[in-house]
Amino acid sequence: MKQLLLVFIGGGLGSTLRYIIGKYMNSSQALIPWGTFTVNIIGSLLIGIILGFAAKNYSLTQSQMLLFVVGFCGGFTTFSTFAFQNATFLKNGDLTQFALYTIGTFAIGILAVFAGLFIGKSF
Repeated sequence: MKQLLLVFIGGGLGSTLRYIIGKYMNSSQALIPWGTFTVNIIGSLLIGIILGFAAKNYSLTQSQMLLFVVGFCGGFTTFSTFAFQNATFLKNGDLTQFALYTIGTFAIGILAVFAGLFIGKSF
């Protein structure tokens, strides 16, 4: 039960922060949805930092991993919104925006995880 509560709390905090960032950064006039892009990249960086730190120091407990990685990062990032936004680009025939957003999110997201792992292991 404690594990579920940790995921619930972390996920609630992450989701709330994602909502706030998306509310202020997503714009129908922008080329890509910057709020969703931002939370996915920051979430990728954070998960890399957390897991890199944990791998080097063996200092995070299972409860802390559930709270921060599964809960917070899981609630903060959003694949479903990313997928929906891409489906909208395709439906509207916006192939350039679709390509930029998809390739940019995956490429920068993966680089952010590696950067986070590097940062986390340097602590």
